[in-house]
Amino acid sequence: GIAPALANALNAQGITNPFPIQIATLPDALAGHDILGRGQTGSGKTLAFGLALLTNISGKAAKPHKPLALVLTPTRELAQQIDEVLTPLARAIGHDSVVIAGGMPYAKQITAMRKATAILVATPGRLIDLLNKNEVQLDQLQITVLDEADQMADMGFLPVVKEILDQAHLDGQRLLFSATLDRGVDSLVRQYLKNPKTHSLQNDRASVSTMEHYLLVMDPSEKDEVTAEIAARNGKTILFVKTQRGADRLADKLANAGVPVGALHGGKSQAVRTR
Repeated sequence: GIAPALANALNAQGITNPFPIQIATLPDALAGHDILGRGQTGSGKTLAFGLALLTNISGKAAKPHKPLALVLTPTRELAQQIDEVLTPLARAIGHDSVVIAGGMPYAKQITAMRKATAILVATPGRLIDLLNKNEVQLDQLQITVLDEADQMADMGFLPVVKEILDQAHLDGQRLLFSATLDRGVDSLVRQYLKNPKTHSLQNDRASVSTMEHYLLVMDPSEKDEVTAEIAARNGKTILFVKTQRGADRLADKLANAGVPVGALHGGKSQAVRTR
């Protein structure tokens, strides 16, 4: 049921095997129903909502400042990842996408709105800023996607998300994806989704059954050496620490031990985080 140009673009990118969540949600989403999707990161949600979004706006023209589609995400990095997936597919049907997020220059985002860009992939804070400046108007919005709504709730974004949805086109289609429905996500569903079709899927690849867990008991004096050994093993490693300063300190210790390392946290500039 997706637009032929989209099917051709998918084939050109070698995307031929759909995820279960795409198979489950796409028929209802393409039929115009609101969707409540329960799925973890990595379960194929981007194409699940992306193909519906792009099919929904295929053949429609955006006006300056008035996008046709909106994807709200909790972080800049996730917004950029989604945009990278959507942009080549959007261009196949004559549309373009822009990331609207903090930590990035205003000028490019405002220029995109004035050029009638159809698709916004946005974090709530920067979007409400541009709405207040009247650079973005949501009265022509055909479809709205809330991705990782539970993470947006954790970050305290729900009041802003509600303010955004209150400005959106009332009859537009809405798709909400969340791993859980607590911390206020359930109120979003009740208030803003119309008789949603619910699809709950777990991502088998992220299941605890596929992981091995270890607890290392050691003398504090051994911790730096053991950490360096873990970080230097074959493959890629993520080490989670408590604070930004702790992340920088650990990165310095690993670098001094000869381990290629980078620190990633909110105190870094967007350019450094992206790199």
